[in-house]
Amino acid sequence: MRTSRAALALPLALVAVLGLSACSGDAAPEETTSASTSVETPDTEETPAEEAETEAEPAATGDKPAWAASNEVVGTKLGTAEGDGFTVDIYQVSTAVATKTGQFADESGKPILNPGDPIVFVNYVLTNTGDADLPLTYSIVGVDARYADWPYMQGMDSIVDNALFEAAGVVDSPIAPGSGEAPFVLAPGQSVAYGENFKHQPGSPIEFEVTLTPADAAGDLDHDLRQEVALSATIA
Repeated sequence: MRTSRAALALPLALVAVLGLSACSGDAAPEETTSASTSVETPDTEETPAEEAETEAEPAATGDKPAWAASNEVVGTKLGTAEGDGFTVDIYQVSTAVATKTGQFADESGKPILNPGDPIVFVNYVLTNTGDADLPLTYSIVGVDARYADWPYMQGMDSIVDNALFEAAGVVDSPIAPGSGEAPFVLAPGQSVAYGENFKHQPGSPIEFEVTLTPADAAGDLDHDLRQEVALSATIA
């Protein structure tokens, strides 16, 4: 478990209720297709096609379950968090510029993320490496990413913008719309992927805490089988 931190990040809506200074931008996570999307990629040099094929990361697995929105492997691999019967490969994808205000503010009422701030996208690929089906709940797998110097008790803030996610080539939800109800079965060798964004701090050590709690027959969390694993890496 993480140690307690002195600072407290508050939802912007709660800040408004408490009478703190108002924040520009949206306080609640709503989807937008902003035309001001700006995505940057760190590599500006052209790479010959043959060399690109050699350096490309292979897919964690060939199969995607019917309920999954994606199992695409994109980005540069930061490492693998390995549990009993599963792995989560973590990739740094691309950087972008925040198009709106984030969802949290500090104790003074100042938003943690503001329009124009640099953000980075990461992609998580969960693979069933066991010999049996892995039943999952709607949460699929949880990943809590935090920089070593993150000063808030809450997790890192993010920008909710469909256009940014599409430009990065990642999905923000691992479950495809209309996929029915839990349990969502991940068969041996199958993978599912989803991504997120947060403040870009190049060169910063970061910890990814992965929590996987399988589903029982009713699709509820089976806490007796909960696993927690972690990966330490550095954001480029």
